[in-house]
Amino acid sequence: MVFTSSITRRASLLRRSCAGLLALVLSPAALSAPACSGTIYLTFDTGSQSQAALVADTLRRHHAKATFFLANEKTVRGDYSLDPAWAPYWKALRAEGHAFGSHTFDHVYALRDLAGGRLEVRPQFGPHAGKTQAWTAADYCTELRRVDQRFRELTGAGLDPFWRAPGGKLTPAALAAGQACGYAHVGWAPAGFSGDELSSDRVSNAALLKKSLDGLRDGDIFVAHLGIWSRKDPWAPAVLEPLLSGLEQKGFCFATLRDHPAYRTKAAPTGAANKENRQ
Repeated sequence: MVFTSSITRRASLLRRSCAGLLALVLSPAALSAPACSGTIYLTFDTGSQSQAALVADTLRRHHAKATFFLANEKTVRGDYSLDPAWAPYWKALRAEGHAFGSHTFDHVYALRDLAGGRLEVRPQFGPHAGKTQAWTAADYCTELRRVDQRFRELTGAGLDPFWRAPGGKLTPAALAAGQACGYAHVGWAPAGFSGDELSSDRVSNAALLKKSLDGLRDGDIFVAHLGIWSRKDPWAPAVLEPLLSGLEQKGFCFATLRDHPAYRTKAAPTGAANKENRQ
């Protein structure tokens, strides 16, 4: 009788253990966990900010993380993207786990290198907008760090150690200045060019969506903007949702550049932690 009772108790314990394991395996969290066949690194540069809310909402729905490159650009609201009025937007994105890099404060285009390590630049915004200037590497570093300073004022946290040259216009002197300043430059994959800056009269959103879905591969960095002034048929409302859904159906997951093999750093984000130069 004692022997039989012992067997019965052990059988009952085994059934409960198996049931618990099965419940864990079949839980909604386990069933919804994606099996990634690859990772796409979404990045967004500031712009007119006309699509800023839509981009944030879409990423939120897909639980997708991205990296944002910030400049103080004029917005459709008549203010600038790093004005205090935008603090709630940037704070919310930071709280959701996105990453942030410098895009130069005044969206400064690097034009060409000059003698002695200097470079010729042209800011798009700010007090010297549209004026060609000669800068030293220290001047360029100061410009990169202005974004970090403002981001700290708005959110209480610094940038990650990444930067991106406006327009993708990068010179050796600008690259060296960013490196010396502690920022790794981030470009994008050929298939990662969203095309949201192109004329919608020449290239449709449907064509841009197909190009991205067909071309993106594991490890690619993708670039788009939070709004483009010149494109009549905005890219984000037509493309972003089906793009993320299509990539998910292909088994892709999304991550910030903090997880990219070329930019990963063990240090906490400080805006000047990564001394390596990578394009």
